[in-house]
Amino acid sequence: MNPHATPILALSLMLGTTITISSNHWVLAWTGLEINTLAIIPLISKSHHPRAVEAATKYFLTQAAASALLLFSSMTNAWATGQWDITQLNHPTSCLLLTAAIAIKLGLVPFHFWFPEVLQGSPLMTALLLSTLMKFPPLTLLLMTSKSLDPTMLTAMALASAALGGWMGLNQTQTRKILAFSSISHLGWIAIILVYSPKLALLAFYLYTIMTSAVFMALNKIKALNLSMVLTSWTKTPVLNTTLMLVLLSLAGLPPLTGFMPKWLIVQELTKQEMTPAAMAIAMLSLLSLFFYLRLAYHSTITLPPNSSTTLNNGTLASPQARPPQSLPHYQSSAPPLPHNPRYWS
Repeated sequence: MNPHATPILALSLMLGTTITISSNHWVLAWTGLEINTLAIIPLISKSHHPRAVEAATKYFLTQAAASALLLFSSMTNAWATGQWDITQLNHPTSCLLLTAAIAIKLGLVPFHFWFPEVLQGSPLMTALLLSTLMKFPPLTLLLMTSKSLDPTMLTAMALASAALGGWMGLNQTQTRKILAFSSISHLGWIAIILVYSPKLALLAFYLYTIMTSAVFMALNKIKALNLSMVLTSWTKTPVLNTTLMLVLLSLAGLPPLTGFMPKWLIVQELTKQEMTPAAMAIAMLSLLSLFFYLRLAYHSTITLPPNSSTTLNNGTLASPQARPPQSLPHYQSSAPPLPHNPRYWS
């Protein structure tokens, strides 16, 4: 990629995000989302690997469909109410279409199918942008229209996201896919509290962004794309791996780390809103994601040295020194035996 292209794309990302979060008109918000989409696609496909091109294609198709659905939602609302203001979303069909469009952009269940595949085909720093910065403009639109959204549908999508994010991350060995399902699970926590306390949802997103950025930058530093690469990084960067372990435990929500605070506040607010079953369900579902966070934290701190020549592929250890070949006795020979013919023995 041309070295001048990267700062231009970074400026475009900042411009699109700023336009979306600072606008009150639906067309301006849609324009900012489209600028973001067009700016992130070259960053996804810059390696020109077939997997990266596939990820860029999937991302473009899903985001284009979501943007078209968002524009259709705003046009339907303007047709019914005569208002293009974002905060004046009053038409029921428009609210339903907007929720679906934002769920596609965020990667909420059942519109999550594109997110793990796109992250798996992207570089680590581009995956960081997809997991944090690219979710801020759609989440802002949800915050601005939170009073008009259906809380029952958002709660159902949030519980499904927490369940699927934890369940699908259990058997993953690729770090980018683990963090993709982690993002889906955290979005469930944000979506379930969005209608009742938008400020708390924004706080949870900010803390998630900080912790996820730390994890992605640490993995990028040690060049770890899967768990086997994380295993051998302790001997090279012990301080970084210790920090990575603490951040992963914070993402899991273990007290007294930072990630425990938003989950505790969300459960407390749901209890105040007389949603105790939903609070208990999402708290229990977080135990699924706790498993793969603990596994990744364990892999980041295990003191396993890099593979050497004394380790065989089947996991057994060879002797440190190769034994010299033993000479055969005088009555043995390496030549093939004589054929069984009576003439040779007469």
